[in-house]
Amino acid sequence: MTATLTQVSGPAYTRILSYGAARGENAVPNDDLIGPIDSSDEWIRQRTGIITRVRADKGTDAIDLAALAGAEAIEKAGIPADQIDLVIVATISNPKQSPSVSAIVADRVGANPAAAYDINAACAGYAYAVTQADALIRAGAARYALVIGAEKLSDIVDPTDRSISFLLGDGAGAALIGPSDTPGIAPAVWGSDGSKADAVGMNGTLTEFRDGDVPWPTLRQEGQTVFRWAVWEMAKVAREALDRAGVQPEDIAAFIPHQANMRIIDEFAKQLKLPETTVIARDIETTGNTSAASIPLASHRLMAEHPELSGGLALQIGFGAGLVFAAQVVVLP
Repeated sequence: MTATLTQVSGPAYTRILSYGAARGENAVPNDDLIGPIDSSDEWIRQRTGIITRVRADKGTDAIDLAALAGAEAIEKAGIPADQIDLVIVATISNPKQSPSVSAIVADRVGANPAAAYDINAACAGYAYAVTQADALIRAGAARYALVIGAEKLSDIVDPTDRSISFLLGDGAGAALIGPSDTPGIAPAVWGSDGSKADAVGMNGTLTEFRDGDVPWPTLRQEGQTVFRWAVWEMAKVAREALDRAGVQPEDIAAFIPHQANMRIIDEFAKQLKLPETTVIARDIETTGNTSAASIPLASHRLMAEHPELSGGLALQIGFGAGLVFAAQVVVLP
């Protein structure tokens, strides 16, 4: 007789219960960066909308930032840390290729022995992680999930690179996700276009650096290629996310895109025909582009500044290196 495997299932719905955040300790204004790229404060503001960005101390890494953000999310949710059985960290700036940031963070916040793994999906990483946490909880594989986007991009930026050096900041944002009686996270629209992977990413490998073939690898991008792809293709993805959620632009209380560039954010809002009542996250102005951390950091600030948005719908969309993307509608905690 063949044994029958036991299967499990979880709650029908999930939602974000709280946010947490940690930003680099230092505010770095445009004037501090313009020399190596022969630029100006005005040029950076016009092209990106950034006035200043946050960067971490030398002794602070992505793990430290992730743990701080995660601890705040846990405290605000009021969920005991030992009930968290899944920790997912989205990052491209783990100071070591192994062990994972998530396993260390799970231990630091008191969530041992939670399942823990990292996601490398660049600026879409947080949205990828939310999608996975939602699915795993509903499948019964976890009950509470701590999702974190964490980056220390100042370690992998060339200060002389005019295409990207002035964009990047350091920080971590976290969301605690758990079961819900009503839908709180809509189906995601996610994917990638690896055929254009060279448009943004690292300019060398660690083995090439080890062998002396390249200098320390840093992030670089083809700015115009990324801009056009983000504005035109990602607007389509955002519209599809609205359709999958069964809502209209006028239903969206907040728009929280990846904080890549203020011009991209403004064009997004225009393409989506969002109403004037929609609050648009513009955290990039004083935080910079923090890749996987940008959406949760922007969400954290938005809720602090607009607590009346609690319970409203937010459209979030991440997109970045490897031309990966993910968009979904969520209920704000």
